[in-house]
Amino acid sequence: MTLSYPLQSLTAHPPRLSPGYKSTVKRSPTKPLIPMRHTLSELTGPVYGHETVRENDHDLTLQGKGEPLGERIIVHGHVLDEDGRGVPNALVELWQANACGRYIHVVDQHPAPLDPNFTGAGRTQSDGEGYYRFITIKPGAYPWGNHHNAWRPAHIHFSVFGHSFVSRLVTQMYFPGDPLFPFDPIFNSVTDEKARMRMVSDFDLENTKPDWALCYRFNIVLRGRNATPMETK
Repeated sequence: MTLSYPLQSLTAHPPRLSPGYKSTVKRSPTKPLIPMRHTLSELTGPVYGHETVRENDHDLTLQGKGEPLGERIIVHGHVLDEDGRGVPNALVELWQANACGRYIHVVDQHPAPLDPNFTGAGRTQSDGEGYYRFITIKPGAYPWGNHHNAWRPAHIHFSVFGHSFVSRLVTQMYFPGDPLFPFDPIFNSVTDEKARMRMVSDFDLENTKPDWALCYRFNIVLRGRNATPMETK
């Protein structure tokens, strides 16, 4: 386990203040942050939730009494370090809107139907090679009130827990070719185009299941020169 964190990789992540994304204006720091190196006890402390992952938690189509509505998809990939090595036993969680673009949350009052067979949340652990896999429903776009006629591109939120509770990273996965990309301040808060496109999954025909589900590959690079942009940086 590497205990040094390259600060230059932080440039891949969006700035905390992104004026186009209105929520950041009030919540971003007003003074420069002071980097605090993790100690060994922080890096090897208690993990969170790994022991509670159940056999089918990765399959969001099995959570109700029937199949959820929408387009079934497979999302898979690897959790990688900066040198492309798989990170084993990472706790990978996801949450998302349903096929109509609505979350099961009291704050979400978007006038779109809820699906009683879809919770929008799942979890799994990466294997010894860092590989993970989910079965879910492709989420819909939804309005979010940031500006006139504001819509979020279809996306899936990912959370990755590492060796300890404090080593959590959060990012978003998008789908290739979404026409809403140019209009979304959250997506475009990542100013480096190459880094921004690392949040866009690749269509994976080879692993698409005929007559059953399309497949998308999304590798999550935790840090370094090819890091996936993260929300918690």
